[in-house]
Amino acid sequence: MAGILGMEGLSTAQVEDELRRGGRFVVFEYCVSFFVTTTKRSSDVYFVRAGQGTFILSLGYTLLSLFLGWWGLPWGFIYTPRCLATNLQGGKDVTELVVLSLLAPRYDPSLGY
Repeated sequence: MAGILGMEGLSTAQVEDELRRGGRFVVFEYCVSFFVTTTKRSSDVYFVRAGQGTFILSLGYTLLSLFLGWWGLPWGFIYTPRCLATNLQGGKDVTELVVLSLLAPRYDPSLGY
């Protein structure tokens, strides 16, 4: 389960327990504009434990969008409020996608398929 922020040092059983108690996997959105070019992206995946807030986790992405997102026409004015709303509402919940990808069978070249 490497590559997901906030899971350092947790066993699979601990993550499963956190998910049962309300933990979730989230991404935050950010938007950066340069005159006529606007880029909207998602952060890395964060594991948020049950009862943990997301404000501090989303703060950098929110500030980046707030200061650099508006300047592209027309998409800066469309994407920036959406990014801000997503982040201020706790991020985009991707728990189902992450759990499905972790449970999906892995490709093994020795099996020939």
